[in-house]
Amino acid sequence: MMNKKWAAKRLTINLTSSEAQKLEQYCSMTGRPATDVIRELIRSLSTQEEKVPQT
Repeated sequence: MMNKKWAAKRLTINLTSSEAQKLEQYCSMTGRPATDVIRELIRSLSTQEEKVPQT
């Protein structure tokens, strides 16, 4: 049963065949569901401008 806190927003995305194949291959290799992989990628996105030190 799906945890309700994860059901806050459902998305449908369009992927090219190569993108879908890459996701399927990654999930197959790692044994992880696509939802977990996509969530992890979203969490890794920066939402603030990162200050790059001047050299």
